[in-house]
Amino acid sequence: MVNICGCAQDWTPAHFVTDTVAALKQQIGDRQVIMALSGGVDSTVAATLIHKAIGDKLYGIFVDNGVLRKNEFEDVLETYKQLGLNVKGVNASQMFYDELKDNADPEAKRKIIGRLFIEVFQQEAAKLENIELLGQGTIYPDVIESVSVHGPSVTIKSHHNVGGLPATMKMELVEPLRYLFKDEVRKVGRELGIPANLIDRHPFPGPGLAIRILGEVTEEKVRLLQEADHIYTNALKETGLYATVWQAGTILLPVKSVGVMGDERTYEFTVALRAVTSVDGMTADWAHLPYDFLADVSNEIINNVRGINRVVYDISSKPPATIEWE
Repeated sequence: MVNICGCAQDWTPAHFVTDTVAALKQQIGDRQVIMALSGGVDSTVAATLIHKAIGDKLYGIFVDNGVLRKNEFEDVLETYKQLGLNVKGVNASQMFYDELKDNADPEAKRKIIGRLFIEVFQQEAAKLENIELLGQGTIYPDVIESVSVHGPSVTIKSHHNVGGLPATMKMELVEPLRYLFKDEVRKVGRELGIPANLIDRHPFPGPGLAIRILGEVTEEKVRLLQEADHIYTNALKETGLYATVWQAGTILLPVKSVGVMGDERTYEFTVALRAVTSVDGMTADWAHLPYDFLADVSNEIINNVRGINRVVYDISSKPPATIEWE
């Protein structure tokens, strides 16, 4: 496993790229690598590093798990095509919906999604010959929050790409970013020449919108959240606020409230808007977005997403709250 720590005093993105590519070449040799790609910063940078080391012997798999953001499956596949990476898209959304049904516990949802990802990868890997290595975009905060790394610690939440591989999956891990923080990963990405619109993308959880839908996940709830989140994210970008926050997202709450639309009474869902500022994701403060901006987003969501009639804003910092609600 390639583990190159980004915490050394003489660490630079250029040195990291050079050292990591050399280490990857030595670790991988003439073997092939299969890897999950999500369109996020971590998996993209990790894939680019591995591709720089072994070229087309890297096979990327992008899975539509049914809980991606609006139009994300198509957009991500197009992005990787432009980057020249060898990526196959797999639509497995119905499989995920079926398994997530009747599961409201956050950890259960994470584990279901992690298990199904592995099953899909195993199926795809079986279609290729001599695949021995599994690439992952695991970064240091994932490891810290999931397992004890350098001594006693408490598991805050499990990450589907950490410590979840079954013994039957006979693949060696390739994790070139395992000891980097998010800001370091972005610096490496820029060093690699990855476009800014992808490198500057906000972090997005591996389990996707499943952990931004509190309680049971259904296809209809996913649709509601996708529409609301699309409005919120676009508004952040159009107003120039997207680049000022570390991470932003919309959370669908498992409660309904009374509202009024025209002359009619409604009884619909509530969404919470979340935006935080941070350096490495280990601590975070809630972002003080302008009131006018929040008012405009609230009105647009309520007026355009049938099924949502109330919008609130989360002003919790980390700690004690986590960035994601689940």
